Amino acid sequence: MEWSINQIAKIAGTTSRTLRHYGDIGLLAPSSVGVNGYRHYDERALVRLQRILLLRDLGLPLPQIRDILDRPESEERALEAHVAWLRQEQDRLARQIASVESTITALRGGEQLMAENMFDGFDHTQYREEVEQRWGAEAYARSDAWWRGMSAEERAAWQERASRLTLDWTDAAARGIDPAGDEAQALAERHVAWLTDIPGTPAANRGDVKAYVLGLGDMYVADPRFAAHYGGEAGAGFVRDALRVHAEARLSAIEAE
Repeated sequence: MEWSINQIAKIAGTTSRTLRHYGDIGLLAPSSVGVNGYRHYDERALVRLQRILLLRDLGLPLPQIRDILDRPESEERALEAHVAWLRQEQDRLARQIASVESTITALRGGEQLMAENMFDGFDHTQYREEVEQRWGAEAYARSDAWWRGMSAEERAAWQERASRLTLDWTDAAARGIDPAGDEAQALAERHVAWLTDIPGTPAANRGDVKAYVLGLGDMYVADPRFAAHYGGEAGAGFVRDALRVHAEARLSAIEAE
């Protein structure tokens, strides 16, 4: 079965012009073109378009989306990894909605606002106690001050960077590449660089970075919250293994210098 470009534009909430642009840059080729020049799209093209729109929602530029989609991988596994991320966002947004709705109810009824309930889903400090237990109160205070000192644009850029890293990890895991290979090790290097940019962490303090990275890798697998972040236990295991190889080779060499 095929759909016309106008049908797909209407169903997907986009425009024919956008779909033609996707085709012109090699991102979404039509499955057939009629004698009249009209483009048509089959089910395979629809799946690809769904993935394009999902990745666009993460803020990824079109050239990077094309690179991701052109990698040899199972579309089902790639979508499963994305669903895991969407479920996390669904939970966060559901908590935000409940918080705002409770505020509206309180305002309408002239009730006293409950400050502790107003920012569920907004607050990056929800893991404060856990962070302080693992790395100390000073580590939390430094990272908290760093986050609060950011502008809205800087926070958005940081979140986009984190989302891209997570997406690249889940994509690599879904393709089953070698954790010790060049591609996975490039991801591990990006991951460590990302960690060193967060004030208050052992990585940022240039302390025992190797032990910190190894410990985080194990936590990604052991903690279901982090495992879901990387598409499940298997995905988290891939991240852990790649970080372990990087830590044992690259970080050990740096500490020895």
